[in-house]
Parts: sequence; structure tokens; C-alpha cells
Amino acid sequence: MPSLTFAPALSLFAAFHRVSPVRPLRTLVRATEERFHPQVLTRLEPMEHRAQDVVLGRAGGGLHQRVTILREFGRGRVPTIILGGFVPDATEQVFLLRRFFLRTGDVFYFNYPYQGFSLELACAQLDDLVAEVAARGQPPVIFGVSFGGGLALEWLRRTRLAGRVAPLAGLVLVSPVACVEDVFAPDAAKPATLLGRALKPYLGGGPASEAAIEKSRTIFARMFEAGAQNKVSLRALMTPQELTRLRDAVMGTIRGITHTGARERVQALAAMPPPTAYFSPMSLPLTDAPALVLFAEREEGVLDPGSPTRFALGSAHRAYFPHGRVQRVAALPGGAPVQHASLIFHVFEFLPHLSGFYAKLRQAKLKSAA
Repeated sequence: MPSLTFAPALSLFAAFHRVSPVRPLRTLVRATEERFHPQVLTRLEPMEHRAQDVVLGRAGGGLHQRVTILREFGRGRVPTIILGGFVPDATEQVFLLRRFFLRTGDVFYFNYPYQGFSLELACAQLDDLVAEVAARGQPPVIFGVSFGGGLALEWLRRTRLAGRVAPLAGLVLVSPVACVEDVFAPDAAKPATLLGRALKPYLGGGPASEAAIEKSRTIFARMFEAGAQNKVSLRALMTPQELTRLRDAVMGTIRGITHTGARERVQALAAMPPPTAYFSPMSLPLTDAPALVLFAEREEGVLDPGSPTRFALGSAHRAYFPHGRVQRVAALPGGAPVQHASLIFHVFEFLPHLSGFYAKLRQAKLKSAA
């Protein structure tokens, strides 16, 4: 019988490569699905754009700073809005998770513009998108990664201060970076983290030099390449063709963001107050929706030891999210440590946490529909 010979073969492969026997099989199934049902993205121009129009009308942002929203149709009734980090784009941020999300509902990718960025306009576009999706009877999950987690927190803070309630099904924050102090201490002569060294040149009084810009691009490229060095693990995650496609997309984003675009993204981060600054009954909770905050076991390459966001959510997350949980994502024995926001190279470590969270959301949706 084939199963009696196939299973030991996979077990031997796993023992030799220190890879779960399920992983290569999952990758084979996913790659086959991709071949017959490739990704189809549609650019979305929301019918609801009142908040955006207000910002544009008072010159709070320009058309060149508008976020591009892409939509992929899923099968369920719990949609997800992906807010990526500084790089890569949201579409690549969840490269290996998209089919997981599509089983739950539509996926909306919030891709930041390369030539500029406006925090006020991005929050307004998120206002409009959430309102439009919720009006269909499908409140979304906001899924924020790194800087995208900070954007989600800032949007929720502004929504709360405006006296409104965000119509969400849930919130997921992966390695959130919500303020400049998260990546380097204000009184430090030199940033202690890689990300801090990449961002610091954009926070000076004048424009960053060409050398500083190239250095920051090199740092972001190295951060990606560091995860791509484990060739054995990569073979269990994706095909060589997928890796080439992913690397080309990520490097294209790093090269494509203009000096102005990079500076305005960093300025947006600098404009976000640390979560510890609004630890007050007047500002909290940010949402009553179910929330999941995931920190990697190895955040020190990006998050400063004194990160206010990690301190606030790690020690008092129920004040911010009454129905929230904070979990640590760690590698399996023998595996490489899980790094900051490593949703691509440690997808199997993140999946159990995400699967449990979304399963509860689907159950709640079914009960409310009954």
C-alpha cells in the first residue's frame, strides 16, 4: 500500500533535513493549487470615500500619496485587510499565507505608494474601506505586520478619539512597530537595531544623503536575504520559481521606493505616539473586537530593548484589547529562531496561532448567523 512506503520516506527526509514531514507535502499541495488557480488581484476603488475626500479637501494628503488597495476574492464571510511593514508590499508580506486567508473570506491588500506617504490619508482610506466592507455585513479582520501593526494601532487610536467604534471582526498584530522609540532609544547616540540604523538618516533636519539612502536599502535587502539563507528550510516552504518571484518582488519594492516615499513613511512612524503615551481610560480600550498580538522569539534585530509598544502590549494588553491575547512565536526544536515579522520564512510556526484565532472568528460568525 502506498501510504506504508510514502510515510517512512517523508519521515526519513524530515529526520535528515530537520523538517516536519507535513511541510513538504503542504508545499506540494499549495504549489499545485497555484498552478491551476493562480492569484488574481483586482484594483479596488471603494464606493465609500467620504473620509478620503475630507483629507484631500483640506490638503491633508495628495493623490500621489494614496494607498493602492488590491482585492482577492475568497470563499468565506470574514474578510482580511493586510497592512504590511515598510517592505515588502502587503501582497508579498503574506506570500505563503494568502490561501489560508482566502478560506476565510476576501483579502484586501493595502499597498503603500512608492513616491510618498500620508498618515492622515492612509487612516482615512482605511476608514472608508472598513466602512464599506462592514456595510456588506462582513466586518473585517485588520492584519497589521510591523509598521502595518503601528498603522493599525494609530488608526484605532484616532477612531477612539473621534468617538467612533471601528466595526471589526478581529485584529491581528504581528511584531508591531508603532513609534520611533520602538526601533531606537531617543537618547542613544547610535541605534542598537538594524531597522533603527536604516531609519535614522531620514529623521534628521535635512534630506538624507544618497549614501545614506543606499545604505538603508542595503539593510532592508540584507534583512530579507538573511531569512533566505537556510536553503533546506526554503525547499520545504516554496518552489525555486516561487522564491525567485518573491525575491524579485521584494527587491523591486526596495529599489522602487523613492527618497521622498521612504522619508514620508518614516515621518509617519515618527508622528505616531507610543502606546504608553495614551494609557488612559479616556483613550482605551482601542477595540472590543477579539485581538491577537504575536511577538517573535527573536525581536532584537528590529525592536529596541526599551520598545514602548512591546512593553505596553506585553504587560497590559487587556487595557488596550479587553478580548485580546499576546503570544510568543517560537521555532520547533532544531529549527532556526523565529525573527521579527518572519511570516514567510517561519510560516509554519505562525500558522497554529493564526488558525486558532480565525477558527474562533468563524465559529462566532456562524453562531450570529444562526
